[in-house]
Amino acid sequence: MKIAAVRCVEYTGTLDHPGAFWEERLIRPVDIYPQFRAQGPEFLPREGSGSYRMTSVFVHVETDDGVTGTAGPITREQAYLVATRLGPLLVGQDPLATEYLWDVLYRHSVHGRKGVDMMAISALDCALWDLKGRHLGVPVYQLLGGPTRAEIPAYASALGYSLEPDRVRERALELVSQGFTATKWFPRHGPVDGRAGMGANVALVAALRETVGPDVDIMVDAWMSWDVPYTLQMADRLAEFAPRWIEEPVMPDKPQSYVEITRRMRNDILVSGAEHEYTRWGLHQLMAAGAMHVYQPDTYWAGGISEMLKIAALASTYDVQLIPHGHSVPANTHFSFAQPATLTPMVEYLVKWNTIHQWFLAHPVHPVDGKVTPPTEPGLGTDLDESRIESRRELSFA
Repeated sequence: MKIAAVRCVEYTGTLDHPGAFWEERLIRPVDIYPQFRAQGPEFLPREGSGSYRMTSVFVHVETDDGVTGTAGPITREQAYLVATRLGPLLVGQDPLATEYLWDVLYRHSVHGRKGVDMMAISALDCALWDLKGRHLGVPVYQLLGGPTRAEIPAYASALGYSLEPDRVRERALELVSQGFTATKWFPRHGPVDGRAGMGANVALVAALRETVGPDVDIMVDAWMSWDVPYTLQMADRLAEFAPRWIEEPVMPDKPQSYVEITRRMRNDILVSGAEHEYTRWGLHQLMAAGAMHVYQPDTYWAGGISEMLKIAALASTYDVQLIPHGHSVPANTHFSFAQPATLTPMVEYLVKWNTIHQWFLAHPVHPVDGKVTPPTEPGLGTDLDESRIESRRELSFA
């Protein structure tokens, strides 16, 4: 069996959703500048009253044996690299030789060890694992040595939800009623917003704790937009509400700032991050420095399943937790079910984001009673739902 073609295909469809889909956005590092801070939430393109245009790109690795591996959605930037530079390296190769193929892609991309290049490599690696599982007729987690348990708790990330106090309480109650025992929210304010902004952040967490009670975990995601003094001040002010962790408080290229925050953090609040770090080498530098307690590389960004296995081995030696970023729930679920519960104790589920990202999947991974169970479909379960596809076109960058 040889790889015959690598294709990137754009699919379109329609999502029915009354009202605004994105109600609020997260804080961003660029928001220190007023013109960016004033920008509102990003919306999907409206198709009409109560509907949105859905567009997703998937990569398909096809073999001369008729087996195809699929991964995605990916960005058009990733698709360009796959179509013009990386995909041709795979044609004619053995698709089951995932270690060899990953190493070829990595060595060929010496100027793309991080960022979009590594994200493109990650998607191809996930497609190859999907292909391998389909060829052998088993879910990927079985190929990785799992399952290690019957279910994994998921935590609900409320990206895109309104931060108006009444709406926060309403949504938090809804998430708890769905069985989630942990929820993560995205405060909108940072150091340039002064005391009023800090007060609004505190009010958000206070409303959450008041609503969900003492037995539901609350997490706070600063999305790289705070700094060391601000994070430590926020931790002191949030301590009475017992957040489980503060996530990505500073920019990813400031490991010493993470080290300082982790060293000085009090009140049993954990520090998490590394969503925007890549490969075993990047994660090893952070772990060796003791940069944080919880590491969150993304399977579709940090190097794919092949690389996440190596990152997991590193995390186990440093005795830290590894909870992959929730951009890639199907792949994360297979990966996590092949790891011990102490290493990968939870799965992140970005509620609105997964409505978009899994829209075209025939077998989406959605938590039931706040938990995910081992998928049963071969590969990564990335079959597409033909009933949702209104049009398709192969992307060509010639």
